[in-house]
Amino acid sequence: MEITTETIYRSILNKEQDLFVRTVRDLTMIRISNRHSVVIAVDSDGGIGPQEGDVVKVPAYVSGRFAIRVPLLEILASGATPLCAFDMLTTPMNEIGKEILRGVRDELKAAGFGENFIVSGSTEDNVPTNMTGIGTSIVGMIEHTSLRIGTAQKDDILICVGKPKSGPDDEVRLDDPEILSQESMKTLLQIEGVHDILPVGSHGIAYEARMMAESAGLQADLTENKVLNTRKSAGPSTCVLLACTRQAHLSLQEHIWTPVYRLGIFKD
Repeated sequence: MEITTETIYRSILNKEQDLFVRTVRDLTMIRISNRHSVVIAVDSDGGIGPQEGDVVKVPAYVSGRFAIRVPLLEILASGATPLCAFDMLTTPMNEIGKEILRGVRDELKAAGFGENFIVSGSTEDNVPTNMTGIGTSIVGMIEHTSLRIGTAQKDDILICVGKPKSGPDDEVRLDDPEILSQESMKTLLQIEGVHDILPVGSHGIAYEARMMAESAGLQADLTENKVLNTRKSAGPSTCVLLACTRQAHLSLQEHIWTPVYRLGIFKD
């Protein structure tokens, strides 16, 4: 018998009907029951830090904050609840490694996860390196009825919260009011009428808007904003896309300090 991921998990759980593994956008989802799935998000950063070989020079603490930000936003945007985090570093656990880990923990705290939230990982303590490399992962759990992916509706407005920014072209700062904060993310997750949410990555707004529309069987008509560069990389997800009602759009403008841009509408 051929050994596959599916046969392995079925043998572990001894279930024929409940489990399967699939990728949804940048997430891996493992269904563990008829109601719940484990959701996994990952990201990597290279050449961003304080070491000699780094292209983008930033403090190690800042590298840690932005490194965990991407998988964290992806998990939250999907509707899942984070369970634990992992960081894999190409640096030793010296001052640089400790500062990266401190940044990871502080970004999790900014999203509402305290000291007891589990963070694990690994460091490179054998081979000397002169460039910072960070791999990050968040594991979460979701009830299937809470999944936001593919929930955009016809006539929903396409919104971008935050501006796309990425090094080395831009200085990406933690205190930049033009990029999405974890506080703003918590707020928009609670606004009624916000349907699908998608963090923007290196592919840019236009690509992510198309992915959001396709997951709902719709088309995204980007015709209403000439301010944002829709092909520009958003680096560590400095902005997110929303599919929402007109009333939700008004609520966003009232309750979120991060810039809100109307980009278009979803159509059949």
